[in-house]
Amino acid sequence: MSDIAKLQIGENAYELPLVKGTENEVGIDIKTLRTATNGVITIDPGFKNTGSCESAITFLDGEKGILRYRGFAIEELAEKA
Repeated sequence: MSDIAKLQIGENAYELPLVKGTENEVGIDIKTLRTATNGVITIDPGFKNTGSCESAITFLDGEKGILRYRGFAIEELAEKA
């Protein structure tokens, strides 16, 4: 797999870096998109496809009801705390 995503808008092509999440999911880093494209933004109603930050210790998937801390399910940690 490449470390770059290629975005074509009209005649222009843009390269955006790929990042790997804590569960090996792949994300596209769009922090330079608006500047590089002279104003193009993304729309993600409900932020279902947007990661707001990077974390090396937590994983959250709200649709599947998953919350992990350092690889452990939060339910397991709560039971043993």
